[in-house]
Amino acid sequence: MDIFLGLIACIAAVFVGAYLAKKQARAFRSQDQQSSQVNFFDYGDVRFLHCGSPAVQGSMRISKPFDIHLEYQQRMMGWLLFTDLAKINQLHAMQLGLGAGSLTKFCNQTLGMQTTAVELNLQVIEMCRRWFFLPEDNHSLEVIQGDAAEIILRKEWIGKIDVLQVDLYDQDAQCPVLDTEQFYGNCKQILTANGVMTVNVFGLQSNIHESANKIAKVFGNSSVWKFKPTTAGNSIIIALGAPNILSQDELTARALAIEARCSLPASQWIKALVPPALSST
Repeated sequence: MDIFLGLIACIAAVFVGAYLAKKQARAFRSQDQQSSQVNFFDYGDVRFLHCGSPAVQGSMRISKPFDIHLEYQQRMMGWLLFTDLAKINQLHAMQLGLGAGSLTKFCNQTLGMQTTAVELNLQVIEMCRRWFFLPEDNHSLEVIQGDAAEIILRKEWIGKIDVLQVDLYDQDAQCPVLDTEQFYGNCKQILTANGVMTVNVFGLQSNIHESANKIAKVFGNSSVWKFKPTTAGNSIIIALGAPNILSQDELTARALAIEARCSLPASQWIKALVPPALSST
């Protein structure tokens, strides 16, 4: 009887061992596949970042790695229209979603801002450091690997961020992965009194009007500006911590000042910018 029970136990141990070995092998294969999903492709002077699908997660001109290449990301800098340019280097910018690092590099390297970026995928961070000229962390730059929804809940960030840029998508880029009133409320909590948030709304399953309304419920109708969609279909929302209604002349003057300081087509923004009174329509 003891021999029979011992034999049963040995057979069971073999099957359990085989199951665990297969499970571990599947886990390793999954990790390998995830790592291989993050890649880049060069087309002439432009380098594109992909995360396992045809959707472009970011791009960079190889000859000008610290410029912003994509039109929608240039518009993500639209907060400059509502900021004192003389004090930019005193502000703290945060990006939720690293992409190819364009916004992070521009805020940190070109504008001289204290900059923090949050990115869930470690392979994206490594890819940006190796192939997209993203500097290593230093006294003015920090890249945090983690879930943006959780990171912004940390007490250390409450009321500390002057500029928040939200560009959160999975590999299919069908709609923002975080697009709720609660999430935007958490975003507002980390902004300073005069802080500003820009959000990229994109994808076949996204709805710019619904997203704008959610943001307006948090920031107030008079604080939400909106860009008309880019040719690629990206709609950018600007939400101000404190309402700031500017005339056309004031916007034009500020756009010219931005163009004089950095390589952004700010004058073109004015034609596509929708003021708060019309943003909900």
